[in-house]
Amino acid sequence: MAVAILLVGGFGTRLMPLTKNTPKPMLTVAGIPVTEHQLAMAKAAGITEIVLATSYLSEVFIPYFGDGSKWGMKIKYAVEKHPLGTGGAIRNAAQLLDSDQSVVILNGDVLSSHNLSEQIRQHEARDVDVTLHLTVVEDARAFGCVPTDSEGRVTAFLEKMENPVTNQINAGCYVFNPRVISTIPLDTVVSVERETFPQLVEAGARVFGYVENAYWLDIGTPRALLKASQDIVSRSGDFLAMPGSHIDSSAVVSGGSCIGTNTSVGAGAVIDGSIIEAGCVIGDQAQISNSFIASGTRIQKGEQIASSFAANEEILPIA
Repeated sequence: MAVAILLVGGFGTRLMPLTKNTPKPMLTVAGIPVTEHQLAMAKAAGITEIVLATSYLSEVFIPYFGDGSKWGMKIKYAVEKHPLGTGGAIRNAAQLLDSDQSVVILNGDVLSSHNLSEQIRQHEARDVDVTLHLTVVEDARAFGCVPTDSEGRVTAFLEKMENPVTNQINAGCYVFNPRVISTIPLDTVVSVERETFPQLVEAGARVFGYVENAYWLDIGTPRALLKASQDIVSRSGDFLAMPGSHIDSSAVVSGGSCIGTNTSVGAGAVIDGSIIEAGCVIGDQAQISNSFIASGTRIQKGEQIASSFAANEEILPIA
C-alpha cells in the first residue's frame, strides 16, 4: 500500500488574479476545490494516508479538509516556513509518513485521469527508485522532454528545445522509493525536476517512465483552470448546478459552466463557459462568459463580464 504527498504550497503566480486571496489548490473546478479532485484520484488508487505540503495561505486547508475522515482518508499537514521547492517540500512532508512504503507525489498544478494504480504497481514490481508519469504532447517545445529506452528507463531530462528529441514530457506525478527521498537534504530549497531527477539518472539510478496518454492538464493559468472545469462538467451535461443553487427558468447556462452552492442566477441571465463559486448572486439579464466569479460576489442586473475575474466590486481581465 502506498502513501502520498500532495504539493499545494505554491504561490499561484500564473493564476493571478484568481489567487489573490485563495491558494490555487482551493480554487474550484466543477464545483469542488482542485485538491478534492486529487484526493479522489489518490483514494481510487487505494491511498488512504496523504500529507498536504503547504506554504502560501496554508491556514485555508485545515478548516476544509480537517483530518480527512470525510473522504475516508488520513490527512496530515506539513507547513513550510519558507518555500522549499518541490524537492524540499517532499523531503519536509515525508517526515510525517511511514518510511517503508512507496510514496506517491501529486502536483497541485495538474489534473490527470491516468491509471495511478498501474503506475504504482509497475514501480513496485520493478523495485525501482522513481517512476514518473509521462504523457505525450503534440508539440513538446513548450516543455522539457523526457526520453526513455526500450525498457522504459529514463535516459535524460532535457530542457525546452526547438527540436525536441521526443514528445514525451514529465506529467508531474511520481512514485518514489522512500530511500530516495531520504537523500534529499532537509530544510533546503531543492527542485526534483531540475536537480534530483537529472542527478539520479546521471548516477545510474533506476528511474523509469510510466507512459499513459489519459486526460492531463496543467491548470496553472486562469484559462486552463476554466478549461478543466468545462471539460469535467461537459462529460455529463451542458452545465452543473451544485446543491442549494437556484437558476431562474428563463436563464441560459451553457458551455460547461458550474453554478456553485447557494448561488442564485436571475431571470434572463446568460452564463457560458464560466465558474460561478458558492454564495454568488447573479442579477437579472447579466451576461457572463469565460469568466471566474469568486465566492460571495454580487453581479449587478444587466452587467456584462467576459474573460474576467470578478470578486465583489473588483473585475479584472484574465489572460
